[in-house]
Amino acid sequence: MPHAKAQRNRGKLAELDASSPIELLSAASTPAVSGVLAMFILNRYLLRQFVQVFAICFLSLTGLYIVIDAFGHLDHFSSYAEKGGSLFGIMTKYYAYRTLSFFDGTSGILAMISAMFTVTWLQRHQELTAIMAAGISKMRIMKPILLAAVTVSLLGVANRELVIPRVRDELTRDTKDLGGDAARDLEPRFDRNGILIGGEKIVMAERKIVKPAFVLPAELAKNGQQLVAAEAFYTDPVDNRPAGFVLTGVTAPSRVDRMASVMVEDQPVIVTPQDASWLGADQLFVVSDLPFPLLASGSNWRKYASIGELIHELNDPGADLGSDVRVTVHTRIVQPLMDGTLLMLGLPLMLSRSNRNIFLSIGICMGVATAFTLIALACQSLGSVNMLRPSLAAWLPLLIFVPVAAAMSQTLRT
Repeated sequence: MPHAKAQRNRGKLAELDASSPIELLSAASTPAVSGVLAMFILNRYLLRQFVQVFAICFLSLTGLYIVIDAFGHLDHFSSYAEKGGSLFGIMTKYYAYRTLSFFDGTSGILAMISAMFTVTWLQRHQELTAIMAAGISKMRIMKPILLAAVTVSLLGVANRELVIPRVRDELTRDTKDLGGDAARDLEPRFDRNGILIGGEKIVMAERKIVKPAFVLPAELAKNGQQLVAAEAFYTDPVDNRPAGFVLTGVTAPSRVDRMASVMVEDQPVIVTPQDASWLGADQLFVVSDLPFPLLASGSNWRKYASIGELIHELNDPGADLGSDVRVTVHTRIVQPLMDGTLLMLGLPLMLSRSNRNIFLSIGICMGVATAFTLIALACQSLGSVNMLRPSLAAWLPLLIFVPVAAAMSQTLRT
């Protein structure tokens, strides 16, 4: 008898799990289902709707982006595939990395859209009215949706700070440089020793600078202001040798084999053949702690760098960084708060309206998101050109919209 009763209860729970919130709440007063279990099933129902909408929106937008971009660059993929490899495999690898960057740029707005569609779904099927009639407040109904949106925001942070910096080499390549062996323009950068590392071109795959021209600070310019060579190769630290660049075919200064190495506080910075038998007669070794991927990233380096790397560069006395980098650091810090604020601006608008037109709901959602994004971008632009302090440029959108969101969220307590 107890076994048969347990079987009947499990069958009833399975039926309720597949039911709508209206049916499960009406059954919550029966002995088979407690109120806690009913709320658990309701939470899972809302989470399932949120995840489905988020997955559909993200996959649809990603697929649309891939189709448009792939058709525009199909000749580049075909040319690279002729050198060896599958066309499908090459495109899959290329767009797999691009998907990470796409998620970084769209996760916040997609979380809000998913929440909007979930609420609209409840309204269109009269489920929201029935749930509230059972004595459940709007805030309690929205709790699983808010938790799901927070989870998406945290995934965006993890993707931005942990994943993207590890694959920035792949993300900085375009369809013309799928193998990383094409020469691209080099944007000069200072290293910690105050050396301006520049050149004509840079080749990522070979970690090579074509026609390097290093400008030295006054304390290192004992043999000339510039180091000019045919090529420079980046080498990782090995044994007692630090990381740096091996310059080959040095033309300035001349006769480097007769020069003495340049030291700073008893540490070698420019090593000549006189002090290193592994160097050729026309070679120099320049000690530098500037990571080669950071140099090769060019102006995109701050987009693909982690917040730790950005702060490290800002603390480097030799780095000449503008206000835009400081704005980026503050923006990274407040980004989860901005995602939450955007969500709390949209949800009250949806729940306070009796109109269940799904297209109107989408319009409201996009209007709020557009206004919020434009103001945030305007503040960041003003901070980048020193019209606002970097910290204020990042926090100003929150100072404007958080009070509005807090006032609007009062409607969720009913």
